[in-house]
Amino acid sequence: MKPYKADLLLVLVTFCWGSSYLFMKMGLDSISEFNLIALRFGLAFILAGAIFYRRLLKMNLQTLKYSMLLGFILFVVFTAVTFGLKTTTTSNTGFLISLTVIFVPLINTVVFKQRLEGKLLVSILLAIVGIAFLTLQYPFKITFGDLLCIFAAFFYAIHIIVAGIATKKVDTLSLGITQLGFAGLFGLLFSLIFETPTFPNSTISWIAILVLSILCSGVGFILQIVAQKYTTPVRTGLIFTLEPVFAAILGVIFLREIISITGYIGAALLLLSIILSTVQIKRTVLSSRTTIP
Repeated sequence: MKPYKADLLLVLVTFCWGSSYLFMKMGLDSISEFNLIALRFGLAFILAGAIFYRRLLKMNLQTLKYSMLLGFILFVVFTAVTFGLKTTTTSNTGFLISLTVIFVPLINTVVFKQRLEGKLLVSILLAIVGIAFLTLQYPFKITFGDLLCIFAAFFYAIHIIVAGIATKKVDTLSLGITQLGFAGLFGLLFSLIFETPTFPNSTISWIAILVLSILCSGVGFILQIVAQKYTTPVRTGLIFTLEPVFAAILGVIFLREIISITGYIGAALLLLSIILSTVQIKRTVLSSRTTIP
């Protein structure tokens, strides 16, 4: 797969996740937090596993280990997001989760000693300003939910980096599916310990759970793993900054929310950051090819 096709898949993934806040709010109206995580990822695993069961039968131990690790990280991320949504706004959640774009290159720089190139740094700064213009509302107050979302952003950056490593070593489709099963399993265990697991009690709640399972989890996280094999973790983090853009668009369509002028400016800055990062990568590839005799 060519890098630009991988980037397009990641844009599709980001669109799926842009709709997730709306459906998470709907789902939490009838079931508790860990219960929601268990159903969301458990159903996604069952559906994807039923379709690709022959591929899963060929899975090796290394794939299983990476799947367990990525599944646990996903569980941590969505536990923080789900509880965070109870005490902060969806706008602040979108902004704070998108701070992943900062954490990915910082972790790569600190842990793996990777040099942060100038154009990529500019892209990150543009993305941060764009997210702020799009989603941040004043006065901005730090709540416990905000802190949980920052925590989730940090761990999702770790997920992106670990996934980038794992996709170079194991079958990506099996990895993407099985991580969902482990995330759902952790959610079920915590629900059994701290809650009383139930099924949704309304049609609206079932619709929310099914969309979260099939679109946001099944399609989203499997395609992320498959696409990451052909792009970089930093590029992945930058593309994911489009999530609040899609969330805002869906808010206008379904919730009749109004996007301000600053919101449009923020969306434009995010798109510019993605284009700039793409130009930078292509030039790097071209320059490296010219050095080959």
